[in-house]
Amino acid sequence: MGNLGQVTIDFERSHLVFPILIGSILALLGIAILITRRDRIAASGPNWRQTFADMDKLRFFGTLVLTVLYFSLMVPVGNFWPNTGLGFLICSIPYVLATGLLFMHERPLRQVLVMLVIAVIGPSFVWWLFTEIFFLTLP
Repeated sequence: MGNLGQVTIDFERSHLVFPILIGSILALLGIAILITRRDRIAASGPNWRQTFADMDKLRFFGTLVLTVLYFSLMVPVGNFWPNTGLGFLICSIPYVLATGLLFMHERPLRQVLVMLVIAVIGPSFVWWLFTEIFFLTLP
């Protein structure tokens, strides 16, 4: 009974609660969709082949690679300046720029400069907002 007034938090793992919970819920919902709609999914096989044949593979796989790199590098870069959010800021600027350039069909200098301004201002504003207004540190 003496432990009822005490709360212990494992700070090494406490931030993983919601991502694991939401990931598990999404996985269960995905399995439920696969089970309940398996006939319709199997019947749409030729449509998927056509979709994959027609898709823009460079942008699709480029986005996947950029996103994996972004999330993989954010914490190691942030470890150089712990609890400052600089890992988020330093990784977000090139990620937003590279993703924006990847999705541009034409890259005239003016549009590239606009994308560069957006890539600097957007993550900087989010970093400032979380750090100064909400008092939260990003990775």
